[in-house]
Order: sequence, then structure tokens, then C-alpha cells
Amino acid sequence: MSAVPEEDLARGFDLRRPPEGFHDDPYPVYAALRRHAPVHVAPDGQVLLTRHADLERVYKDAATFSSDKTVEFGAKYGPSPLYDHHTTSLVFNDPPRHTRVRRIIAGALTPRAITAMEAGVTALVDGLLDAAASRGRIDLIEDFAAAIPVEVIGNLLGVPRDERGPLRGWSLAILGALEPVLDTETEAAGNRAVEDFLSYLDGLVAERRRRPGDPERDILTRLIQGEVAGERLTAAELLQNCIFILNAGHETTTNLIGNGLHLLATDRGARARLLAEPDLIRTAVEEMLRVESPNQLGNRIAARPFRLDDRDFPAGTRLTLCIGAANRDPAVFPDPDAFDPAREPNRHLAFASGIHHCVGLAVARLEGRIALGRFLARFPGYALDGPPLRSRRVRFRGFLSLPARLQ
Repeated sequence: MSAVPEEDLARGFDLRRPPEGFHDDPYPVYAALRRHAPVHVAPDGQVLLTRHADLERVYKDAATFSSDKTVEFGAKYGPSPLYDHHTTSLVFNDPPRHTRVRRIIAGALTPRAITAMEAGVTALVDGLLDAAASRGRIDLIEDFAAAIPVEVIGNLLGVPRDERGPLRGWSLAILGALEPVLDTETEAAGNRAVEDFLSYLDGLVAERRRRPGDPERDILTRLIQGEVAGERLTAAELLQNCIFILNAGHETTTNLIGNGLHLLATDRGARARLLAEPDLIRTAVEEMLRVESPNQLGNRIAARPFRLDDRDFPAGTRLTLCIGAANRDPAVFPDPDAFDPAREPNRHLAFASGIHHCVGLAVARLEGRIALGRFLARFPGYALDGPPLRSRRVRFRGFLSLPARLQ
């Protein structure tokens, strides 16, 4: 990390040009921001928030702090497939569109539906572990963490198994274009991915209209048939929110599992405790979400003037919510940098809060609990076997590769 004095580091911080070492360990910078500039006006005019209480306030006041990205993404992407996608999907919209789409998606993710998924997720995980055992080595990302959510989401959308190959690449390309700095190559890849995914979904939706699935379990059928106040999704809303479901459930869950396995590989005390008390896996997953938040940043734009930290800000102010910083706020979490598998309570914000509280959080928790719990039980002595390769993005925190040997 930079040798710049902590206060100067905080006051000069710019997400577009993070200091050396930030991608490997952003938390010292986040701590400096919390201490010296918790409401930090960045060089581009965005306001960075790093305190837990400030993020909770923003999340719970959707009338003041809007999720609508029409103006911001119009400037960032121009008329493009990426603009059409992000301004139509659930996460970047306000009520009433957000409310209508969320209710339709949530209707397919009831507690009963989640419970019914458990046997299938368990069988999937065990199959991946069997394949790894025969090799003795594994890339914890490519061979395990990334393979699970693609299959789970493929099942939810009813994507035929032999057609799932492109899903991960599409998701990574679209989400990569959300980074604060967008280069030409990344933008072009994101636009191609949206176009390719939409083209594929046209055929999938047409087939599902001919042969509907069970709307209690099949999200695509639910999206096609679902109504709120007598209104169904438009054709564009339907297709774009299928892409959103893949993106929302893929990289974040991959990062949860990958980050969790890295934590347990490097913290032998936490691993020993989980092996001795396997029932702690539920609280351990919550702690993994807190300590290494898969999604590190959120964004809002002020719909009206507001006051924060004895300062007045105008309507139109753009805010960046530093989730990774808030989840290590010592005002909320004792010994915040420690990984405590039994930590309770754990008011982390990895799933956001308020009306945009993650609609698929129960699915992510299910995948994390089964994947991490069964991996550790099967290979209690696993060890990293080569340098980890981080994705080196500021918004999504995870690994591209995590080689390990199995014992």
C-alpha cells in the first residue's frame, strides 16, 4: 500500500485511479476514508460513503436516493445494448417499475421453492467434488465456485444444459463494463455479450411460451406469465431481466464461494473451528459476506437536495456506497478485520438494504452453505497450490483463479 500519510491518502482518493496495492487489499484505504473523510467528494464530483450508518440511511430512503441510471449511463454508454440493458433491469430502477418486476421475480423464489432446490444443489456440488477428488488438484474458481451458480441459474431459467457454455462469459463481460473506468475493449465486449444473450433468449422465450414450465419453480415461465396489478412485463423487460438474473446470481455467488475458500485456506484457526463445529457454516457464510464482500460498491443519485455530515448537497449528486468499507466499520462490528465464523449479530450490507435488498439472497446463501460446508468436510486439509489470480476490479471482489491441492 502507498506510503502516503493516511489522511492525505483518504482526502486524495479516487476510485478511477486507486493507489498501488488497492486491488489486493482495499481495506486500509477504506479505514482511512472512514476515519478522515467518511463523506468524501472525489475529484469527479461523486460522494463516497464508507460508514455503515450512512449506507443504511441511503438504502432506506429511496425517495431521496434514486437507483435510476438513465442519465448516468446515457453519458457512460451512449445509445447501446449496455445502456438498454442496465436501464431496464431491476437493480437500476425505481418504483413503480422496480416494484412490479421485483414482485414477479420474488414470486418464483419462495421459501418452498428454495427448499426444493437443496437436493439439486447438493448433488451438483458432490459431483464437482467427485471429479476433483479423482484429479487431486483443483482450481477453486474455474472447477468449483464458478460452476455452481451457472448451473443453478441455468436450472431456474430452464436453459438446456448443453447450451449453458456461454453464460459465464456473457455475465463477466456485461458486469465488467460497470467498472468506474471503462476502456474501449471492455465496452465492446459488454455490448457484444448483451447482443448475444438477447439473441439466445429470443429463442428460449419463444420455446417457453409454447411449452410453459411450472411457474412455482421456473423463473422464466413466471416472468412470462406473471402480473402485478394486471400488468405484465414488456418484451424488453422480460429479456433484460433474464440477463439481470444471471448477472446478479453468477459473479457475486462465485466470489462468495471463492473468497470463502481462500479465507479458510489462509486462516487455519477459523478452518479448525468450522471443522470442529460444522453447524457454524451458516454464520460463517454471513461472515465471509461481511469480511470479503463479493460486491464492494453500490451507487445512487440524489433525486432532491439532502444533508449529510453537516454538509448540504444538491439534487443530482452521485453517490458511491462503499459496501466493503461499511462492512468493516468498527462502530458496528467489534474487531472488524477479524474473520469470526461464529459472529452474531452480523448486520452486514453485502445484500444491500431497503427496497433493493437482494431478491436472490436466499439462493446465494443456500449455494454458499452447501458448497463451502461440503467442500470442507470432503477436503479438510486442502491447501493453496500456486499464486492466486485476482480479478483486479474495484466493484466486484474475487478471484479469476485459485489453484489448490486436495488432501
